Amino acid sequence: MAERRLKKSVVYFLYATGFVIAVTTLYLIEMALYNANFHGEEDLNYVDKIILDDQNIPVVSVSSTFTRPYTAEGVTILKGFYDMKSDEKTQQDSLIYHEGTYLQSSGVAYGSKEVFDVLSIYDGIVISVKQDTLLGGIVQVRHNNGIVSIYQSLSEIQVKENDSITKGSVIGKSGTSNLSKELGNHLHFELIYNGQTVNPEEYFDKTIDDL
Repeated sequence: MAERRLKKSVVYFLYATGFVIAVTTLYLIEMALYNANFHGEEDLNYVDKIILDDQNIPVVSVSSTFTRPYTAEGVTILKGFYDMKSDEKTQQDSLIYHEGTYLQSSGVAYGSKEVFDVLSIYDGIVISVKQDTLLGGIVQVRHNNGIVSIYQSLSEIQVKENDSITKGSVIGKSGTSNLSKELGNHLHFELIYNGQTVNPEEYFDKTIDDL
């Protein structure tokens, strides 16, 4: 029987067809693996937009909540936020007496017999670090959506200006201040929202979306 030979054009066509089939198969396998990995990470929260901010504030998730600036046990409120809408007794308890003058507390003083770690309430950028003869060590942190947290009366400071920090990062240690000597070891904490000083106790455990 005479040996049959395929034409070159047919051979080239078969080679091309095989190549296309191989590439297509690899592509389908890769897409299947990608989809499996993607759907396996449903528990993670992703930010679906880029935050355009000259401070480059880190964002983990827009659904993350604000936490208290401490986790140590035994920490209590020693001096509350002065609110014009609160009752007379609450307002009186929120006054700071210094050198013959009563001052309205613009934050909340959290105190304990033992020195405790002071923590960032949310992701942000450290915008100011300084020592003040009246207020003690002070750290200011800028967060998203016009929020700034202020930590005063610090005995130690463990961050520096322009540091990127995350929620729960240690900012420093509680301490004392010459403004409120009678409080002893404490943290004076303030919160600013859109340029207005607000009561921090009304913002803990809330998300940015809740504001």
